[in-house]
Amino acid sequence: LCCECGQFHLLLDNHLYNFQDEVDDELTCHICLQPLLQPMDTPCGHTYCFKCLENFMREYNFCPMDRKKLSFQQCHKSSLLVRNLLDKLVVFCPFKAECQQTMQRCELEAHLQNRCPGFKKYKSELQRKKNPISKGKEDPPTKVETNTPKDPEVPSGGSSLVAESSAAAVVSLGTAEPGLVNPAFEETEEGESLIQKGNYRTSLVAETTTIEIHREDPEEELGMRIVGGKDTPLGNIVVQEVLQDSVIAADGRIAPGDHILEVNGVNISSVTHSQAVSFLRHPGPVLHLMVLQEKGFSNKTAQQDSTSATNREVIHVTLIKRDRSEPLGIKLIRKTDEAGIFILDLLEGGLAAKNGKLSRNDRVLSINGQDLRQGTPEAAAQIIQTTESRVNFVVLRQPGVQLPDLVEDGSTSNNSSSSSSSNGGSPVHHRRRLDQNHYRRKSTYQKGYLSHEKTVAIKKEPKESLGITIGGGRDNKNKLPIYVTSVQPIGCLFRDGRIKRGDVLLSINGIDLTHLNYYEAVSALKSNAASHSVVLKALEILSVNSAEPSLDIKEQGFSWSPLWITWLGLPSYLHFCQDIVLSKGNLESWGFSIVGGFEESKGNQPFFIKTIVPGTPAFRDRKLKCGDEIVAVNGVPAIGMSNSELIPMLKEQKNKVTLTVVSWPGSLV
Repeated sequence: LCCECGQFHLLLDNHLYNFQDEVDDELTCHICLQPLLQPMDTPCGHTYCFKCLENFMREYNFCPMDRKKLSFQQCHKSSLLVRNLLDKLVVFCPFKAECQQTMQRCELEAHLQNRCPGFKKYKSELQRKKNPISKGKEDPPTKVETNTPKDPEVPSGGSSLVAESSAAAVVSLGTAEPGLVNPAFEETEEGESLIQKGNYRTSLVAETTTIEIHREDPEEELGMRIVGGKDTPLGNIVVQEVLQDSVIAADGRIAPGDHILEVNGVNISSVTHSQAVSFLRHPGPVLHLMVLQEKGFSNKTAQQDSTSATNREVIHVTLIKRDRSEPLGIKLIRKTDEAGIFILDLLEGGLAAKNGKLSRNDRVLSINGQDLRQGTPEAAAQIIQTTESRVNFVVLRQPGVQLPDLVEDGSTSNNSSSSSSSNGGSPVHHRRRLDQNHYRRKSTYQKGYLSHEKTVAIKKEPKESLGITIGGGRDNKNKLPIYVTSVQPIGCLFRDGRIKRGDVLLSINGIDLTHLNYYEAVSALKSNAASHSVVLKALEILSVNSAEPSLDIKEQGFSWSPLWITWLGLPSYLHFCQDIVLSKGNLESWGFSIVGGFEESKGNQPFFIKTIVPGTPAFRDRKLKCGDEIVAVNGVPAIGMSNSELIPMLKEQKNKVTLTVVSWPGSLV
């Protein structure tokens, strides 16, 4: 327990305070998003905490806000006026059960040492544990023994990093960049209040489950829609929707948001979207699925969560990449019963395997000095991806320990689904708010698919039908454009051969079809088919990867609809944007995680919803779905933003946020 602020935190971390009033944004550090401590000014006019800026500058040579070139030596202490304003901020005593006093921040240390009954009680209980009187004495706290006593300078807090007695580590972001904590996994911005509730820590619980699905008819649809794949920013295959009265619905164990890891023993966590659809559509009476299911947040006491640390060894490993894009070949996972990140596997031939110093089951404590004890595999993957050369690991190893109840989060050192990027702070205050229905972006970000507009002019007999069936329409649940579901062997379009199943119909004889509902489109097509000539404008979505499986031959018995991934190639003028308003309490997270955004190696990618956590505002609202694309937040377009810019913007929204999203139906399996 820190004697200056009265809260648990690592020795090298900033102090933690419970502020009485909301602190002005001008007095907030845009790295840790907390009121400034030991404020430092940059030449470009921004202010950060001393420790936050020092940690950030160890890895980067630019200002987190405007990315101007910067060195730590150029920075200087803020003015005495600013420091006095910060010191006068009113805080609560952290021992609320015994002391309800408030005081200026600069007075808290003296209050704790001289006047606080709660701190006095804490010290006496601590002394009683150290000097027990009765035979039924309590054991002293377990100390961490390491095999490296000559090297006490462990990044991110040394042996105290391993001890993990601190519940406050949950509320301290512990990273040098604001974007590394995903909104789904950050418990609360006012998280200090959690410390007052019996040292409880909130953690996200997930578990893997093997489910056996039986079908009387081996050809019957499973009845669920899926999104994701290694060829998309989502990475994993995620269940978007379970259809009513389907095989999956009758079984009742799979729910929207579940990640499908294996199908009949085949790992599909690293296959393309089309390949995953092919595996899941394979006929058979019995289907074995391994799924990762988020169970929501659960509370654990620090005592319950900590385990015996004897014989553990802290190891330092440095891997050197030839360039930023080189993968390390490390598979990272989470566990259900313990916070943190663990090494599941080292890929054969990868940089880490060749180095030989990291091992399976190692727990990752920090990477490049950034504390990952409460981190996610996605955050770790992003730190690795954005490092130019040297990647410094600090890992905890306990010989002979296996990983029970593995929870795979699908993150490797070069995973495309990493949840953040290292482009520094959030310049969202300088962005222009746009009032428009369509948020333009290039449709060719999806490398596997390209859209091609074509015009088809046909001469026909007046009584000859077009011979097509259509789907979609703006009255559809997903507000889809009109598309061709089949071309019948009778009719002029089959004879012509240029209109294909899956084509999006834009117009017929100059009549715009893109804003019509289904019945309006049917009427327009029928009335214009009665003429001697028909001119159709259509958009064809082309796969540029010839290695993808042909799904046509595997779709017998399935009601045809385009794959989810093909919708991603549509130009923005065909998107139907809808606003989803979420509300939450002060101590809640929004309850969703995002992937995508601008990265130097990939350019602009859309933001997608990857995870929706049970029991959170996003889950209760029921409108947001996995695979939805976020195009704006409170009217501010997300195009061009990095992940580390959008996440602080979401965290700034206290109780209400408006997400503008485009929702495409997942692929039916």
